[in-house]
Amino acid sequence: MDFISACVTPSTPVAAPQVAPIVPGQNRQIVVRRLGLVEYVPTWNLQEQLLADTLAIKASNRQAQEASEAPAQTPNYLLLCEHPHVYTLGKSGKPEHLLLDESGLAEHAATFHRINRGGDITYHGPGQLVGYPILDLDNFFTDIHRYLRVLEEAVILTLAEYGLQAGRIAGLTGVWLDFAEGAANPRKICALGVKCSRWVTMHGFALNVNTDLAYFGHIVPCGITDKAVTSLQQELGHSVPVTEVQERLLVHLAGLLGADLSS
Repeated sequence: MDFISACVTPSTPVAAPQVAPIVPGQNRQIVVRRLGLVEYVPTWNLQEQLLADTLAIKASNRQAQEASEAPAQTPNYLLLCEHPHVYTLGKSGKPEHLLLDESGLAEHAATFHRINRGGDITYHGPGQLVGYPILDLDNFFTDIHRYLRVLEEAVILTLAEYGLQAGRIAGLTGVWLDFAEGAANPRKICALGVKCSRWVTMHGFALNVNTDLAYFGHIVPCGITDKAVTSLQQELGHSVPVTEVQERLLVHLAGLLGADLSS
C-alpha cells in the first residue's frame, strides 16, 4: 500500500502535532546523514535502496510473527543535503509547468527528472536545505497527514528562531509567510512532497535558505500561479549558513517525533 502526498492538505485547520507515546518494539532512533552538495539522482537512488532494505525487514518480520518469533527493529534515516540546480516533477504534475526546453535547461546548468513523489514541479539548488526522511512510521505513528504536519511544524519552529512567523495555508502543503487568510503577499518558503510505502517514507522537504529564487521563475511551482516563493535570506536581508539552519531544524524534528538522533 502506497501513499503519495505533496501539495494538497485538508481544508480544515490543523493543530501542532504532539509527540506520540512509545510502544514496545518501536525504534525511535534516526540515523542522520549529512551529505553536503550532492547530485539528485544518486541521492534518489540512495533513498530507494534504504526504503527497499527497510521494506525487506518488514516483510521478514511478518514471517517471523507467523512463526511466533520476535521481529527485528526497523531503522530510520534522515538524509540532509543540497543539490545542484535541478527540477523534479511529481506523479500528478504537468510537464508544461516547466517553462524551459532542453537548451534552456543547459543554459541555466539545470537538469530535469520525473520522480515518484506526489505533487507537481519544484526546484532544488545550492543554498536550499533538502531533507529526505526514510522513516518507518510504525515506529512513530501511522498517519501520513500527521507526518506532513510534523515536517511543517519543525520548519515553522526553526524559522521562529530567526524571528519569522511562518505557518500553513489551508489546502496547500508546505510552510508559508504571510499565511493568514486575506494576507496581501503569501510566500512559500518550504515545499513538501513525500511517498509512503507500507508506512515507510521517502522524499521530504525543501527549505529555501540562501536559494537563488530566480530559478523558480522558470517553473509554475507546485502548479500554483498566484503566490510567491521566498527564502530565509530574502526575508532577513542577509545569508544564513545552511548548516546552522540544518542543526536547528534537527532539534525541533527530533523533539516532535520523540526521536534520538545519531550519525
